[in-house]
Amino acid sequence: MNEYELRAARPEDIDAVLAFWAEAAEGTSISDDRAGVARLLERDPQALILAEHEGAILGTVIAGWDGWRCHLYRLAVHPAARRRGIGTALLDAAHARFTAVGGRRADAMVLEHNDLGRSAWQAAGYGREDQWRRWTRPLPSAAAPDAS
Repeated sequence: MNEYELRAARPEDIDAVLAFWAEAAEGTSISDDRAGVARLLERDPQALILAEHEGAILGTVIAGWDGWRCHLYRLAVHPAARRRGIGTALLDAAHARFTAVGGRRADAMVLEHNDLGRSAWQAAGYGREDQWRRWTRPLPSAAAPDAS
């Protein structure tokens, strides 16, 4: 028996997930708030996978499938639980999810300065694609429509 279990996050996990990311994840995202995580869980209840032991979150990964591509976000393992196979188990679960829905390739977003993360992704068989750059644009909030 593993010392942890993998499961899909539930709405009641949102506050614990956000606290976990604040401690264990590198950087922050525009969606790192209750509303953002709640929307994710409502749209795709299987996307946020947790590694948990006795109610404590040890790791997370978001395995997002949009019907076209497989995207990985927020792979994080608690610093005290690293090097125990939790990240690998989370990625295995994400890859199994993608295979089941017909995904062909997974991509991961990794911060340039996150050397630990870059090493982990490379060890998992991922490679950087230098021909791509991420382009972003903030969208107006539903609560504060664009004045234009």
